[in-house]
Amino acid sequence: MKLYVASSWRNERQQEVVKQLQKAGHEVYDFRNPTKDDHGFHWSEIDPEWKSWSPEQFCSGLRHSIAKRGFKRDFDAMEWADGCVLVLPCGRSAHLEAGYFVGARKPLYILLDDGEPELMYSMAYHICSDIDDLLELLI
Repeated sequence: MKLYVASSWRNERQQEVVKQLQKAGHEVYDFRNPTKDDHGFHWSEIDPEWKSWSPEQFCSGLRHSIAKRGFKRDFDAMEWADGCVLVLPCGRSAHLEAGYFVGARKPLYILLDDGEPELMYSMAYHICSDIDDLLELLI
C-alpha cells in the first residue's frame, strides 16, 4: 500500500512509524525526507524569524516560491497515496492532511497517543492503539 504519514516535526514517533511501515513492505511518503537529497520544508528557509510573523507576513510566506514548492511536493504525495496514517500528537497541517484523505474517500488510520479524545476521529477508517495494531490492519 502507498501511505502518506502525517504528523508533526516535533513527534518523536514519526520516524519509527515510517520505518516500521517500510519494513512491512509499504511505500511510504515521509515529509521529513521526501527524497534522498531533500529533508522537507522548513519555514526557516524563508525567514529565520518566522515564529514572530504577523498574519500579513504569514500570508506572504505562503506565497513564497519555497513554500509553494514544499506544498506541491506534499500535496502531490497525498494524491499519490492510497491512504494516510495520522501519527499523534500532531498539529494543524497533519489534521488538514487527514481531512483531505477523508474527503477523498481514501482510508485514514489514526495512531493514538495519550492525548485527549476527539469525537471527529470517528471519520477515520480505523483508530489504532499502537503500531502493532496498525501493521496488522495493513496486511
